[in-house]
Amino acid sequence: MSSTIMLIHGAWLNSLSWENFKARYQAAGHRVISPDWPHDERSPPELRAYPRPELAYVNQRHIVDTYAARISKLAEAPILIGHSLGGVFVQHLLDRGLGAAGVAINPAPTPGVPLYPHAIRSALPVFSDSFSWRKAKVMSRKFFATRFAQTARRDQVDALYDRYIVPTPGRVYWNGVVNPIKIRWDNPDRAPLLLIGGELDLIADAKMTAAIWRKQSRAPSRTDLKIFPGRSHWTCLDAGWETVADYALDWALANARSERTARVA
Repeated sequence: MSSTIMLIHGAWLNSLSWENFKARYQAAGHRVISPDWPHDERSPPELRAYPRPELAYVNQRHIVDTYAARISKLAEAPILIGHSLGGVFVQHLLDRGLGAAGVAINPAPTPGVPLYPHAIRSALPVFSDSFSWRKAKVMSRKFFATRFAQTARRDQVDALYDRYIVPTPGRVYWNGVVNPIKIRWDNPDRAPLLLIGGELDLIADAKMTAAIWRKQSRAPSRTDLKIFPGRSHWTCLDAGWETVADYALDWALANARSERTARVA
């Protein structure tokens, strides 16, 4: 059984967004790594104030390749847990035969699955800017408060934005509809996968998560779905995040494939 966990963040956040999960898993005795996307490795305030120009040109394939390279350096195949676009990257890494098990929390639109209404509406700030393909975009405070983290306490919204939100390359959104990386849904080499959705998610509709589950269920390995009632896209940092963290890890530990069959690279 793998004792290594790799946490993969999504758009608009960096590895700091995993601070609670990471501390909880480490306290339980696991080795936890949470790499940043390329050019996301500074604090959110620094990234907002001085984003690196190279960030604008980072694409999904580059990010997935970066995580695959990190996995290749590990002594054992890790459990992969990703949130939002990080949940899509978990699926791509599993499709490459990597990882002992995967958990995709509130997965963003995934190639081969139609966009659902909330996902479409939430992508409009990027897609309405025809130059976003070559820009690093910054989420507005209003969007954060009303769609990304609408279940957070109102008196904490500004502090949460200041602590966690970072610029994200518009290109990763366009990659979802232009030249996406394909996923082989019936891949016999794919590790077990859990998809977690939130009933109140206004970024990645719970019904879209269920649609991804139906596609992934074509693989012979175990594929499960859990929709948490009353939870939004902010589920990994919102009140009660421990319930999500524990469910994800307990499932992964119970269903991870053996080191003999898991691939590191």
